Amino acid sequence: MTFQDLNLNTPLRNALEDLNFHSPTPIQEQAFSSIMSGKDVVGIAQTGTGKTFAYLLPLLKMLKYSEQKNPRILIIVPTRELVVQVVEEIEKLAKYINLRVSGVYGGVNINTQHQNLLQGQDILVATPRRLYDLVLRRAVLLKSIQKLVIDEVDVMLDLGFKFQINNILELLPQNRQSIMFSATMTETVEKLIDANFKAPEKISVAVSGTPLENIEQRGYKIPNFNTKANLLKYLLQDREKFSKVLIFLDNKRIADRLFEIIDKEFPEEATIVHTGKGQNYRLRSVRQFGDGFCRILIATDVMARGLDIENVSHVVNFDTPAYPENYMHRIGRTGRAEKQGISFLFTTEKEQQSLESIEQLMNMQVPEYDLPEKVEVSTELIPEERPRAIEINNPGTSADNAGPAFHEKKEKNKKENLGGSYRREIAKKYKKPKTRGDKHANRRKKK
Repeated sequence: MTFQDLNLNTPLRNALEDLNFHSPTPIQEQAFSSIMSGKDVVGIAQTGTGKTFAYLLPLLKMLKYSEQKNPRILIIVPTRELVVQVVEEIEKLAKYINLRVSGVYGGVNINTQHQNLLQGQDILVATPRRLYDLVLRRAVLLKSIQKLVIDEVDVMLDLGFKFQINNILELLPQNRQSIMFSATMTETVEKLIDANFKAPEKISVAVSGTPLENIEQRGYKIPNFNTKANLLKYLLQDREKFSKVLIFLDNKRIADRLFEIIDKEFPEEATIVHTGKGQNYRLRSVRQFGDGFCRILIATDVMARGLDIENVSHVVNFDTPAYPENYMHRIGRTGRAEKQGISFLFTTEKEQQSLESIEQLMNMQVPEYDLPEKVEVSTELIPEERPRAIEINNPGTSADNAGPAFHEKKEKNKKENLGGSYRREIAKKYKKPKTRGDKHANRRKKK
């Protein structure tokens, strides 16, 4: 099948020709008629198979010219980088269409976005939190939304956007078409679908968690961080083979530590992206990596979802992700558009259980490779790997050394509770009258 068979209008066909796209991918082919029918749709396909175009093509074909200011199509995505990418994809496809599209995300001035939305939009692409903030400011009204697209909803829920998503869904018109696309499907996502979708048509090009066949996977058992860094430096020495390498880590502190090592070894060849960096820095880093100015990009899972960067030769999982779905999205950054890709997975003994979860999800084992002889096995541990020191003389550190939680009272403070007899003794000592405070008794005395 070609795009001509989808009965696209002339502006879309011309835009696809400019992009040199001729044949739809399986998910694009199967989703087109379902979305065009107006039904709610849930699509499952491996990452890198063109899910963004799968919903954009039918939506843009159905979108009619209008001068109204409130947006008619809402696309919600988890990260700022993905907002920018989706807006760029829309602009490519709408090259010959007169429409207004805007992207909103956190980390930049909300007042500027507010003023931009007031000018009127046809399509709005947004992250959940910033969209909810703009809705509260009445910068955008959702009453005119006809089509809703939720992309990578499981990431949004993992990032803590459940509150914003539920509130946004409540504000949307009931009579709308809802579309969801993802590479993985979790129980939490299924509950969200059951509560907010109307008898959705499910399109599954591959079982959730199935890796692309054109991605070669290699696993290494490695004792610690420094040995992982030594292996990575050894691999990156081959600049011709490792021409565009995306390296994933779990947290930004370890990412910064690795960046210092790689930047020292390969000056001006690496850049870094994580949530601790400013928005302009993050966008610039992605652009430099995409354009080939830097061949190494170190990132946390903020880069794992949806981002389409061409010709990534290798993906390196510097650590083994605790959530197996994250691994699927990480390796999907390579081998895109039916090209070949290679993925490396570094696993320590503590990460073995995470590896088993990944293999269970994929229903296959990651082939294990031996460390090259030239890679030095380090015995030095970074602070995060070192066992926590126990203070021997601190009674609270061990139950065996724990002593009493009180001290003996001084002799003068060892008073015996004598109850009523104690009060009588005090009364005798100070010779207080029995009738003290008794008005009736004092009155009888006077008589």
